[in-house]
Amino acid sequence: MTSEQPTLDVSGLPAGVIGAAALSDVEIRVETGGQDPSPMTLTLDGEPVRGSVVGSAMVYRPRQLSDGEHVIAAELPASGILGFLKSSRTGTRTFTVDATPPTLEIDELPAATSYRDGVAVTGQTDGADRLTIDGEDVTLGQDGKFEADLPYVPTDAKVVATDAAGNETSKTISGSVTTPRIRAVHVTAHAWAHDGLRGGVLDMARRGLINAVQLDIKDEDGIVGYDSKVGLAKRSGANAGIYDARKAIKKLHRMDIRVVGRIVAFRDPTLAEWAWRNGHRDWVIQHPGGQPYSSKYGPIAFTNFANKKVRQYNIDLATEAAELGFDGIMYDYIRRPDGDLAGMAFPGLKTKPHVSVARFLRESREPVRSAGAHLSAAVFGIAATRPHEIAQDIPMMAEHVDYLAPMVYPSHWNKGEYNVANPNSQPYPIVRRSLKDFKKQVRGTGAKIIPWLQDFSLGVTYGDAQVAAQISGAADAGIDSFFLWSPSVRYHSGALR
Repeated sequence: MTSEQPTLDVSGLPAGVIGAAALSDVEIRVETGGQDPSPMTLTLDGEPVRGSVVGSAMVYRPRQLSDGEHVIAAELPASGILGFLKSSRTGTRTFTVDATPPTLEIDELPAATSYRDGVAVTGQTDGADRLTIDGEDVTLGQDGKFEADLPYVPTDAKVVATDAAGNETSKTISGSVTTPRIRAVHVTAHAWAHDGLRGGVLDMARRGLINAVQLDIKDEDGIVGYDSKVGLAKRSGANAGIYDARKAIKKLHRMDIRVVGRIVAFRDPTLAEWAWRNGHRDWVIQHPGGQPYSSKYGPIAFTNFANKKVRQYNIDLATEAAELGFDGIMYDYIRRPDGDLAGMAFPGLKTKPHVSVARFLRESREPVRSAGAHLSAAVFGIAATRPHEIAQDIPMMAEHVDYLAPMVYPSHWNKGEYNVANPNSQPYPIVRRSLKDFKKQVRGTGAKIIPWLQDFSLGVTYGDAQVAAQISGAADAGIDSFFLWSPSVRYHSGALR
């Protein structure tokens, strides 16, 4: 006796064209309706394939298939059960695979002079139905060409071309910004608020001796010079409201003077003391015994660079400042305290200190640049030769900044450094030789070197001649930019003529 049997149920194939990502998850399932699936034969495009028995089903997982149409066929042979003859049963499904991703070519981005400049991203894709830049749709022409006008210079922006089958091709783009020549002087928040000191700086600007000012945002005491809207600056008591940031920037920009905001990152006694008092002890660098790390900088001066909250606080200040109009952000004290590493504990640190410091710069780069500012970091002069003494690995840090600003003050070098007998009395050779070394360290990273030079006396009296000698040393090392440091914010303008 025979009975009509239904065809085998073949399932597991998604609707439409199957792309590469979907193909890797395809599980073709042939249900028998309770019969033993073991005798079943499977063919793919007429060639036998082997499946796996799972309960009353045969399961086949194709992992790699060529583009085009394919046919999966299953046959369960006739069988006799208790005198009843079950006829053979078959099932087929036809499906189409397109696992080839679209092509994507992006033209070289034009160079810009500021991260606030708009930039046109152009290129062509073949086979894509959709194109996005950082998740935002871009209109595709019929020939696959595209042009997107971004309001900012991209940093690690992701361009993704997607076809109808869901196949993707992605590329990361970063624009290049040319760091302008900088001839700058350091100005504290209190100095800017002081009519006489501010007047002296503005006079240098009017005379064309400088084209930039480095204005403190957060200083060595952890004090924020203007009225910041960052919540932690308010809660910790860091806000001082010493000067009006928008007015200061506006005044300097009207004079065609660029403004670089300096943030003293991890030397921050204001935040460290507040955090310790409020139970955030892991925000503070400690002695191995668990007490705050004390040093020549004070009994509780350094916050913990490994702590996410501490890092984010500095990034928030940097981003806010960039949005206010600062042309550049420079981190200072982006390091561990100098001294014996065995006497320090960094709660939560999961890597070496110098790696953590460099990663902080990587975390800062995108938000700061997206807000429109250059990113830089002040580093010790000795970092080029002794990076682990303060956790400043120059090549590693240079990967994430527009420029590094080494403090090559002649008074800070030991006798004999770079074969200079007495660096403090020989400003020209120590600056020239040390900066040549720094330039080697950053080669291939895209970062520039713009040094901090000394305009103060420490052991040797410094005047116009000594400052000018440092500027000449930098120039002869191939560097035409510099920052001058005077803690009193009084400068030897004769060196700049």
